[in-house]
Amino acid sequence: MLTNEIYKTWSGMTAKEYKEFKGLRKEALRDNMDSLEVSLTDIGEEVTKRLAMKKKPKGLEENIKVAHIGGQVAKNTRDDIENVLGESIINNQNKLNYQYKDKTLKIKNKK
Repeated sequence: MLTNEIYKTWSGMTAKEYKEFKGLRKEALRDNMDSLEVSLTDIGEEVTKRLAMKKKPKGLEENIKVAHIGGQVAKNTRDDIENVLGESIINNQNKLNYQYKDKTLKIKNKK
């Protein structure tokens, strides 16, 4: 739940929605993010962890609030990066270049 709160806050999607956006089925989401997407996830998680150590939240509601703050720091970072680059850093490309046909998985060769 807390990971989803972090993802939702910085990317606008839960982990499940993010996987669907990238066209993934069972593959790991992080393995298919580009370096900036992974970095934002790491920022959100690290800020959440450190803030939780400081504030020592009790119960789910307080932990969700802390996770939201960590996600917001990542969201602010995302906004800054996108303003500088002039484009969204969230993309639907999966790093390992999976493509599905029916129920089988095929991996394109990267050149």
